[in-house]
Amino acid sequence: MTTEVGARSLTGAGARPGDSAVLTHSTPYPWPYDAAFAPSRCALIVHDTSSPPPAVGDAAWATVARLAAAVHAAGGLVVALQQHRPPRLGRRTEAGPSVSPGLPSDLRIEAPAWDGFYGTVLDQELRARGRDQLLLTGAWLEVGVHSTMRAANDRGYECLLVADACLSGDPALRAASLSSIEMSGGIFGAVGTSTELLDLLAPTPSDLDVIS
Repeated sequence: MTTEVGARSLTGAGARPGDSAVLTHSTPYPWPYDAAFAPSRCALIVHDTSSPPPAVGDAAWATVARLAAAVHAAGGLVVALQQHRPPRLGRRTEAGPSVSPGLPSDLRIEAPAWDGFYGTVLDQELRARGRDQLLLTGAWLEVGVHSTMRAANDRGYECLLVADACLSGDPALRAASLSSIEMSGGIFGAVGTSTELLDLLAPTPSDLDVIS
């Protein structure tokens, strides 16, 4: 079942096998590369850091919450990744409060570094659940989100950075951070928006008939 949204052809959570399911406006290529998005293969990675703590009221967090609810409802996996700044020589760091405790997460992981895969069970947990399509969100774009995305790409995951669901630690670096993902035809994956992703996750009329 295909839902038409403007000029886009998007397939919802209850798509028939063989239907095309892709974000047509993601850059530099329609994501995912195999045009076979499926909530059963998807994991939303929400990066949360306490150093320094992001503003709880930032609009990006509201976008993250909407995505988490939609991914969870569609059968995707929501991973809350609490990242602590790596300690530096001669300096002690303290963990601060999380800003994402209210998200409907299926899995919570404490990460000792900006790369969410380093020293954690994230890779094992994703593979055990058959999740190879990753949606990356949270704080901070230039460090934790970017580091985890590059590490995921190296491990063979198909990655989408949801730009309007990421907070920038330094707004001056935002454009360069996004551009570096898109280099060489998408060297680390693709960049998209929550609007198109939410359309893709929305239940189709056939899904609603089943629910009713």
